[in-house]
Amino acid sequence: MFRLQCVRPCLRRLLHHGVGSRDHVLEGLQICSADDQVLDVVGKNRTKLTVEHVSCAVRMLWDFQKERPELLRTVHLIKCHPQFLTLRVLAENKISLMDDLTLVDMLYVFLRLSVEPHDSLVQQMVSEAWRRVDGLPMSSLSKFAVILHDQGLHSSPLMGHITNILDQRLSSIDNARVLAALMVSVSSLVSARLRDALISRAECLLDTNNPLNYNTPRRMVQFLRSVKYTHRPLLEKCNEIFLRNIARLDAENLSIILGLYQSLQFNNCYFRLAAKERLIELIDTSTDPYTFSKLFATLAPISSAEIRERLENTTFLLADEFSAQQALAVVEALEESQSRNLSLLNKITSVIQKKLHVYRSVEVARITQALFLLHYQNPELFAALRTILVSFLQRSFYPFEVTMLTRVLAMLPSPRLDEGVAQHVNNVIAQCNLSELNTISFAVAKWIRTDPSYRHNTHSKYVRLLQRLSQCGRERLQTADQLDLVLDEIKFAPGEWFEEMLLEETFVTLNRMIDQINPSNIADLAFFLTRTNRLNPPLMERIASVAIEHIDEIHFSATYPTLLPFSVLNYEPAHADELYDACIKRFTPHISCFDPHLLVLLAYCLALADHFPEELIREIFSIDFLGKLDCQLESLHDSLKMRTKQRLMELNRAVCLECPEFQVPWFHERYCQHLQKKVNGSVSPVQQQIHTMLGEVLGGINFVRAAVVTPYFYTIDFECKLDKHLKPLPYSGTSTLQISERGKVLWDSNSLENARDELPAGAHRVAIDFMDSKFFCKNTHHMKGEALMRKRHLEILGYRVVQIPHFEWNSMELSTPHAWKRYLRKKILG
Repeated sequence: MFRLQCVRPCLRRLLHHGVGSRDHVLEGLQICSADDQVLDVVGKNRTKLTVEHVSCAVRMLWDFQKERPELLRTVHLIKCHPQFLTLRVLAENKISLMDDLTLVDMLYVFLRLSVEPHDSLVQQMVSEAWRRVDGLPMSSLSKFAVILHDQGLHSSPLMGHITNILDQRLSSIDNARVLAALMVSVSSLVSARLRDALISRAECLLDTNNPLNYNTPRRMVQFLRSVKYTHRPLLEKCNEIFLRNIARLDAENLSIILGLYQSLQFNNCYFRLAAKERLIELIDTSTDPYTFSKLFATLAPISSAEIRERLENTTFLLADEFSAQQALAVVEALEESQSRNLSLLNKITSVIQKKLHVYRSVEVARITQALFLLHYQNPELFAALRTILVSFLQRSFYPFEVTMLTRVLAMLPSPRLDEGVAQHVNNVIAQCNLSELNTISFAVAKWIRTDPSYRHNTHSKYVRLLQRLSQCGRERLQTADQLDLVLDEIKFAPGEWFEEMLLEETFVTLNRMIDQINPSNIADLAFFLTRTNRLNPPLMERIASVAIEHIDEIHFSATYPTLLPFSVLNYEPAHADELYDACIKRFTPHISCFDPHLLVLLAYCLALADHFPEELIREIFSIDFLGKLDCQLESLHDSLKMRTKQRLMELNRAVCLECPEFQVPWFHERYCQHLQKKVNGSVSPVQQQIHTMLGEVLGGINFVRAAVVTPYFYTIDFECKLDKHLKPLPYSGTSTLQISERGKVLWDSNSLENARDELPAGAHRVAIDFMDSKFFCKNTHHMKGEALMRKRHLEILGYRVVQIPHFEWNSMELSTPHAWKRYLRKKILG
């Protein structure tokens, strides 16, 4: 009993001490449910606040803001509150007492609460974090990198230090969110080696990522866009996560993702279609200007006419509330969808005019381009835009900016180029890459054509610019030592000036770097060769050998551009069969992963080279696939849609003619009839000349038909019939197709039916085609794959094919009517 009485006072003292040590300030903060309550607690306890209290208060203020939509946040009210100033002063005084995690978190939150980057609080926090940067945990380092990136310090020495730390500690990162934030922040400083290491780590960590977290893969795609690298395996993983979360994505996120895909030239039809459906669902709930402008900019270019009209009506009602950026997004969407809604365009333009003073140079250029392409008629506005563009150009020394402004200025009508603009462009040219030099050359060529003095002589300022462009282009190629950089610069370069002045030098450079061709760049190189339409055996042999040896390292979708120059330019490398077999084996297990339109293009590419993989052909001509293709075509741009339809028809024709065992039906009859009626029936003077001479050689104009439509809708220039003794046979009645004196093909109503005269025993038809330059490679007389496939098909249809190459017909040997007739007689009659 005595012992218990002794213990009781001790317990009382302990209990009293426990109650006395409770943190009432912290408890007061934790029960707050609004911003003003937090700030009241701060005001009542300012002398008692510790680092923990300040940190808790600042975090809570941001947490309350995060929970609200962007438009309902009250950051401006918090920033002006006197007790927020108290928090800032206390935080600045206690920086040295903060641990690493608290320091970076508070810096992040203060910036989110609109404290200016030049404020002494932010400056001291950044300095302290820099001092501790080597010891920061990776989660804090990631957040610190984001802070620096948001402040425009992405190329600073401090960011370089963070990049180095990331390189050393990459293997220790086990959180995809942390890695993704670091990837975006350091993207402007990574080497090719670190880029590949980051991508590899990202692929591993994405497998452990929460499948409902779509922000992390979005940042990874953003990284790929920043480093201009289309890494398809990572993109496909990210795309799967986006598809799983499509019902949770809002208009802003869908707009960002589709924009990133467009920049990377990554087109996934399943995501595109799902995004379109999701955006349509969001129309009714997108009622504020911010959300609706995002929705309109993304959905209008890919929607049906009905949906677009509905969107445009709502846009007209909201137009006066749009900010400068929202009006810009809307006018670009109107241009992309080729809208003809003049009342809406006038309204958006009036909004833009009121806000012209707030736009940056890039934005003014985008506005000018959109209005010009919409054929908008407003001379006063274009004059104002031109003045602003010239002002921006003369103040800029960034090559990409000067190039863009020069290109857009050249669009606008102007009597002559300002001397100051020409001199400024000339001063910047030496810093430009090959793509930028090519763009400037287009602008100069346009200025030359529109200058009133052009017909008399080319002004010396244009000559100086063109000479400077050529000189800088050659120097850049001659000093280049990295194939990947050259390929990146020439990806979109070929044009009239580039082909004339730099293409030969480009091939010299590419051949000099032939040993740098590897699995990651052969697709880009092969695509460049196809676009230039030039045969280069050493480069193509190297592409073939790398593809055969490293086929497993090449993404299955890259087999299409890799094979393209071989099929299109009709070049057989030393191991042609091995190359095609390796590529076919590579993509066949992944047929279902291809976008439908890309699979059609791939199959056509193979058909040109007389390859028809059965599994591929059966997939394309299945009902399910054709249904998918129809759905995808709705969301493609008109040019790609028309090209895909044309290639499907040509593939259908090739399979029917060359692989009848597949029993694929010919289902393009009506499509071809419709196309035939729309085709321009004019013919060249050379074809008229040949038509006349054929009549003389064969014994009369009734012995030859012009512009004959064959079964499966090939149009051959001329057709004649020869008996078994090679004597010409006349056509019964009048020819269904004749050429008028003005060079027009005269079609009668039965011409498309293509009724054919019966042939006597032993007789045969002769197809006579004039082969102009488009059928040959530009640097040789080598015939391209399309002409060869056409010849195969006409022979299957029973024709003997006579081809008249343009370089033979126009040669010095055939410079008289007698020589031409002798040439035709030898070709046709032997």
